[in-house]
Amino acid sequence: MAPGIFDAFGARFVERAGFPAAYLSGASIAYTRFGVPDIGLVDMGEVAATLSAITDRVDVPIIVDADTGFGNALNVQRTVRAFERAGAHAIQLEDQSLPKRCGHLSGKSLVPASEMVGKVKAALDARQDDTTLIIARTDAIAVEGFEQALDRAELYADAGADILFVEAPSSAEDMKTIIRRFGSRIPLLANMVEGGRTPMHTASELEELGYAIVIFPGGLVRAFAHMAEEYFSSLREHGGTDPFRDRMLDITQLNALLGTDEYLRHGARYDATIKEAGND
Repeated sequence: MAPGIFDAFGARFVERAGFPAAYLSGASIAYTRFGVPDIGLVDMGEVAATLSAITDRVDVPIIVDADTGFGNALNVQRTVRAFERAGAHAIQLEDQSLPKRCGHLSGKSLVPASEMVGKVKAALDARQDDTTLIIARTDAIAVEGFEQALDRAELYADAGADILFVEAPSSAEDMKTIIRRFGSRIPLLANMVEGGRTPMHTASELEELGYAIVIFPGGLVRAFAHMAEEYFSSLREHGGTDPFRDRMLDITQLNALLGTDEYLRHGARYDATIKEAGND
């Protein structure tokens, strides 16, 4: 189970809660950092910089949304190398064409399946560590139909993808069909999007079906958005934060979350070293 994050702050909560992995969502970066929808407006460097900031603060494994690889097969290789250097444990690539958009929006378009096969192979060749997993996602259900999506997934599995992600099945029966076709051969990833096209399931239900991984990519940003609306409404109405205090961390609690005292103790070691050098 990999909750979606968009910065190191959220990653700290994921790690503290004991999740086995986190999912760095390109959509959530677009929403929170730039205030724009998930329509391909975030670039590779922006995701890599975000990933680097996250892996500097947490040890939880990170699955990274690499969108289309930000271009052709050569771009994919550059993306894989950059994300791997920044600490990615798994890198997800999709078969949309540019400009891409959220998998649960309409109006998507795809690259030819052969082009995506080339991208998968390019990603596998570019990774420096065989334990870095390559996830192949197809968005073909909404564009070409369910059977064609399964055929595309078959090609990506044959190309060597470590994990398959068939995006946006619209029924529980379609999810079961995906499991029957691929579940015994390759790990499958399920995507739970509140209000999206796929029926919502719990992690235990998905595991029982046969999925190996479930992501909740936008859950955190939607929860934050709901909380932010309530917070600002309360602040505007009351002119202060007291009515909202039971839903806030105070400064002491926030500093404990961030490890402020540990940082200060660590820094003090070097202050002492400087003083000793001055005395010499």
